[in-house]
Amino acid sequence: MSAADTSGPRVCVLHTVAALPAVFDPLLRELAPRARPYHVVDESLLADTVAYGPLPRTAARLAGYVQHAEAAGADAVLVTCSSIGPAAELARPLAGIPVLRIDQPMAEEAVRTGRRIAVLATLDSTLAPTADLIRRAAGSLGAGLTLTTTTCPGAYEARTGGDPARHDELIAEEARRLAAGHDVLVLAQASMAGALAALPADALGGVPVLTSPRSGTAQLAALEGKWSRT
Repeated sequence: MSAADTSGPRVCVLHTVAALPAVFDPLLRELAPRARPYHVVDESLLADTVAYGPLPRTAARLAGYVQHAEAAGADAVLVTCSSIGPAAELARPLAGIPVLRIDQPMAEEAVRTGRRIAVLATLDSTLAPTADLIRRAAGSLGAGLTLTTTTCPGAYEARTGGDPARHDELIAEEARRLAAGHDVLVLAQASMAGALAALPADALGGVPVLTSPRSGTAQLAALEGKWSRT
Protein backbone atom coordinates (compact mmCIF):
# COMPACT_ATOMS: atom_id res chain seq x y z
CA MET A 1 0.00 0.00 0.00
CA SER A 2 1.44 3.38 -0.95
CA ALA A 3 1.86 6.23 1.51
CA ALA A 4 -0.94 8.11 -0.26
CA ASP A 5 -3.38 5.18 -0.12
CA THR A 6 -6.08 5.84 2.46
CA SER A 7 -8.30 2.90 1.57
CA GLY A 8 -6.80 0.40 4.00
CA PRO A 9 -8.02 -0.21 7.54
CA ARG A 10 -6.77 2.13 10.22
CA VAL A 11 -5.13 0.47 13.24
CA CYS A 12 -4.16 1.93 16.60
CA VAL A 13 -1.09 0.16 18.01
CA LEU A 14 -0.88 0.87 21.74
CA HIS A 15 2.49 0.50 23.48
CA THR A 16 3.84 0.97 26.99
CA VAL A 17 7.52 0.96 25.95
CA ALA A 18 8.85 3.86 23.89
CA ALA A 19 11.18 1.68 21.79
CA LEU A 20 8.46 -0.60 20.45
CA PRO A 21 7.03 1.42 17.54
CA ALA A 22 10.35 0.93 15.74
CA VAL A 23 10.07 -2.82 16.37
CA PHE A 24 6.53 -3.08 15.06
CA ASP A 25 6.76 -0.82 12.00
CA PRO A 26 8.56 -3.38 9.80
CA LEU A 27 6.31 -6.18 11.05
CA LEU A 28 3.23 -4.17 10.17
CA ARG A 29 4.56 -3.49 6.68
CA GLU A 30 5.32 -7.18 6.18
CA LEU A 31 2.38 -8.89 7.85
CA ALA A 32 -0.45 -6.37 7.49
CA PRO A 33 0.54 -4.32 4.45
CA ARG A 34 -2.98 -3.01 3.85
CA ALA A 35 -3.23 -1.52 7.34
CA ARG A 36 -2.70 2.16 8.09
CA PRO A 37 -1.21 1.96 11.58
CA TYR A 38 -0.58 4.76 14.02
CA HIS A 39 1.23 4.35 17.32
CA VAL A 40 0.24 5.50 20.78
CA VAL A 41 2.81 5.21 23.59
CA ASP A 42 1.95 5.61 27.27
CA GLU A 43 4.70 4.27 29.50
CA SER A 44 2.77 5.21 32.64
CA LEU A 45 0.32 2.36 32.03
CA LEU A 46 3.14 -0.13 32.54
CA ALA A 47 4.82 1.90 35.29
CA ASP A 48 1.61 1.94 37.35
CA THR A 49 1.07 -1.78 36.78
CA VAL A 50 4.62 -2.58 37.87
CA ALA A 51 4.33 -0.38 40.96
CA TYR A 52 0.78 -1.16 42.11
CA GLY A 53 -0.47 -4.20 40.21
CA PRO A 54 -3.56 -4.27 37.99
CA LEU A 55 -5.57 -1.20 38.98
CA PRO A 56 -9.15 -0.38 37.96
CA ARG A 57 -7.95 3.08 36.96
CA THR A 58 -5.37 1.56 34.59
CA ALA A 59 -8.06 -0.56 32.95
CA ALA A 60 -10.26 2.53 32.67
CA ARG A 61 -7.46 4.52 31.06
CA LEU A 62 -6.78 1.78 28.53
CA ALA A 63 -10.50 1.62 27.74
CA GLY A 64 -10.33 5.37 27.17
CA TYR A 65 -7.57 4.90 24.60
CA VAL A 66 -9.68 2.28 22.85
CA GLN A 67 -12.71 4.56 22.77
CA HIS A 68 -10.62 7.45 21.44
CA ALA A 69 -9.21 5.16 18.74
CA GLU A 70 -12.68 4.12 17.67
CA ALA A 71 -13.80 7.76 17.59
CA ALA A 72 -10.76 8.54 15.42
CA GLY A 73 -11.90 5.96 12.87
CA ALA A 74 -9.67 3.04 13.88
CA ASP A 75 -10.83 -0.39 12.74
CA ALA A 76 -8.86 -2.24 15.43
CA VAL A 77 -6.58 -1.69 18.42
CA LEU A 78 -3.52 -3.86 18.99
CA VAL A 79 -2.23 -3.73 22.59
CA THR A 80 1.44 -4.73 22.61
CA CYS A 81 1.98 -4.90 26.40
CA SER A 82 1.34 -8.28 28.01
CA SER A 83 1.22 -6.79 31.51
CA ILE A 84 -1.96 -4.90 30.63
CA GLY A 85 -3.42 -7.68 28.50
CA PRO A 86 -6.23 -8.34 30.99
CA ALA A 87 -7.21 -4.66 30.79
CA ALA A 88 -7.37 -5.01 27.00
CA GLU A 89 -9.87 -7.84 27.42
CA LEU A 90 -11.96 -5.73 29.81
CA ALA A 91 -12.11 -3.00 27.16
CA ARG A 92 -13.58 -5.27 24.50
CA PRO A 93 -17.25 -5.06 25.58
CA LEU A 94 -16.97 -1.26 25.57
CA ALA A 95 -15.80 -1.04 21.95
CA GLY A 96 -17.32 -1.69 18.58
CA ILE A 97 -13.94 -2.65 17.10
CA PRO A 98 -11.58 -5.55 17.83
CA VAL A 99 -9.18 -5.07 20.75
CA LEU A 100 -6.32 -7.52 20.30
CA ARG A 101 -3.81 -8.83 22.82
CA ILE A 102 -0.37 -9.17 21.27
CA ASP A 103 0.27 -12.40 23.19
CA GLN A 104 -2.92 -14.35 22.40
CA PRO A 105 -1.55 -16.20 19.34
CA MET A 106 1.71 -16.91 21.20
CA ALA A 107 -0.18 -18.54 24.08
CA GLU A 108 -2.17 -20.72 21.69
CA GLU A 109 0.96 -21.73 19.81
CA ALA A 110 2.75 -22.63 23.06
CA VAL A 111 -0.03 -25.04 24.02
CA ARG A 112 0.05 -26.64 20.57
CA THR A 113 3.86 -26.95 20.67
CA GLY A 114 4.47 -28.81 23.90
CA ARG A 115 3.15 -29.87 27.28
CA ARG A 116 6.02 -28.53 29.43
CA ILE A 117 5.96 -24.77 28.95
CA ALA A 118 8.36 -22.27 30.51
CA VAL A 119 7.43 -18.58 30.61
CA LEU A 120 10.27 -16.10 31.01
CA ALA A 121 9.74 -12.41 31.74
CA THR A 122 11.75 -9.46 33.02
CA LEU A 123 8.81 -8.14 35.07
CA ASP A 124 6.75 -9.97 37.68
CA SER A 125 3.73 -8.02 36.46
CA THR A 126 3.81 -9.95 33.18
CA LEU A 127 3.98 -13.47 34.56
CA ALA A 128 0.47 -13.82 35.97
CA PRO A 129 -1.34 -12.44 32.89
CA THR A 130 0.73 -14.62 30.54
CA ALA A 131 0.32 -17.75 32.66
CA ASP A 132 -3.43 -17.17 32.87
CA LEU A 133 -3.65 -16.72 29.10
CA ILE A 134 -1.74 -19.96 28.48
CA ARG A 135 -3.89 -21.89 30.95
CA ARG A 136 -7.05 -20.62 29.28
CA ALA A 137 -5.66 -21.55 25.87
CA ALA A 138 -4.91 -25.04 27.16
CA GLY A 139 -8.43 -25.31 28.53
CA SER A 140 -9.94 -24.26 25.20
CA LEU A 141 -7.90 -26.87 23.37
CA GLY A 142 -8.37 -29.56 26.01
CA ALA A 143 -4.62 -29.82 26.47
CA GLY A 144 -2.78 -30.67 29.66
CA LEU A 145 0.32 -28.75 30.60
CA THR A 146 3.05 -28.18 33.15
CA LEU A 147 3.77 -24.47 33.46
CA THR A 148 6.90 -22.85 34.89
CA THR A 149 7.16 -19.08 35.26
CA THR A 150 10.25 -17.10 36.15
CA THR A 151 11.81 -13.65 35.84
CA CYS A 152 15.32 -12.48 34.93
CA PRO A 153 16.47 -10.36 37.86
CA GLY A 154 18.20 -7.20 36.67
CA ALA A 155 17.19 -7.49 33.00
CA TYR A 156 14.43 -4.88 33.14
CA GLU A 157 16.69 -2.49 35.00
CA ALA A 158 19.44 -3.04 32.43
CA ARG A 159 17.11 -2.18 29.55
CA THR A 160 15.63 0.90 31.17
CA GLY A 161 19.13 1.93 32.27
CA GLY A 162 20.40 1.95 28.69
CA ASP A 163 22.30 -1.36 28.68
CA PRO A 164 20.46 -3.57 26.15
CA ALA A 165 23.42 -5.94 25.83
CA ARG A 166 23.23 -6.81 29.53
CA HIS A 167 19.45 -7.17 29.22
CA ASP A 168 19.90 -9.74 26.45
CA GLU A 169 22.73 -11.51 28.28
CA LEU A 170 20.63 -12.07 31.40
CA ILE A 171 17.70 -13.38 29.37
CA ALA A 172 19.99 -15.75 27.47
CA GLU A 173 21.41 -17.14 30.70
CA GLU A 174 17.98 -17.89 32.10
CA ALA A 175 16.76 -19.27 28.78
CA ARG A 176 19.60 -21.79 28.71
CA ARG A 177 18.69 -22.95 32.22
CA LEU A 178 15.00 -23.34 31.43
CA ALA A 179 15.41 -25.02 28.06
CA ALA A 180 16.88 -28.17 29.58
CA GLY A 181 13.62 -29.19 31.23
CA HIS A 182 10.90 -27.86 28.93
CA ASP A 183 9.35 -28.44 25.53
CA VAL A 184 8.85 -24.79 24.65
CA LEU A 185 10.08 -21.45 25.98
CA VAL A 186 7.84 -18.37 25.94
CA LEU A 187 9.35 -14.88 26.15
CA ALA A 188 6.43 -13.06 27.72
CA GLN A 189 7.15 -9.45 26.74
CA ALA A 190 7.35 -7.95 23.27
CA SER A 191 10.45 -6.03 24.39
CA MET A 192 12.25 -9.38 24.88
CA ALA A 193 11.72 -10.61 21.33
CA GLY A 194 15.23 -9.96 20.05
CA ALA A 195 17.10 -11.00 23.19
CA LEU A 196 18.16 -14.44 21.94
CA ALA A 197 18.91 -13.48 18.34
CA ALA A 198 22.67 -13.68 18.82
CA LEU A 199 22.70 -17.17 20.33
CA PRO A 200 24.05 -20.09 18.27
CA ALA A 201 21.33 -22.20 16.67
CA ASP A 202 21.94 -25.11 19.07
CA ALA A 203 22.30 -23.02 22.24
CA LEU A 204 18.92 -24.10 23.63
CA GLY A 205 19.07 -27.71 22.51
CA GLY A 206 16.45 -27.30 19.83
CA VAL A 207 13.76 -26.06 22.23
CA PRO A 208 11.51 -23.64 20.31
CA VAL A 209 11.31 -20.06 21.57
CA LEU A 210 8.05 -18.18 21.10
CA THR A 211 7.72 -14.40 21.08
CA SER A 212 4.67 -12.23 20.58
CA PRO A 213 5.41 -9.45 18.03
CA ARG A 214 5.25 -11.46 14.80
CA SER A 215 2.29 -13.71 15.57
CA GLY A 216 0.49 -10.91 17.37
CA THR A 217 0.84 -8.55 14.41
CA ALA A 218 -0.36 -11.25 12.02
CA GLN A 219 -3.76 -11.10 13.75
CA LEU A 220 -4.41 -7.87 11.88
CA ALA A 221 -4.14 -9.55 8.48
CA ALA A 222 -6.50 -12.28 9.68
CA LEU A 223 -9.11 -9.63 10.47
CA GLU A 224 -9.09 -8.06 7.01
CA GLY A 225 -12.25 -9.82 5.88
CA LYS A 226 -14.16 -8.57 8.92
CA TRP A 227 -13.30 -4.89 8.60
CA SER A 228 -16.22 -2.85 7.40
CA ARG A 229 -14.04 -0.12 5.81
CA THR A 230 -11.55 -1.41 3.25
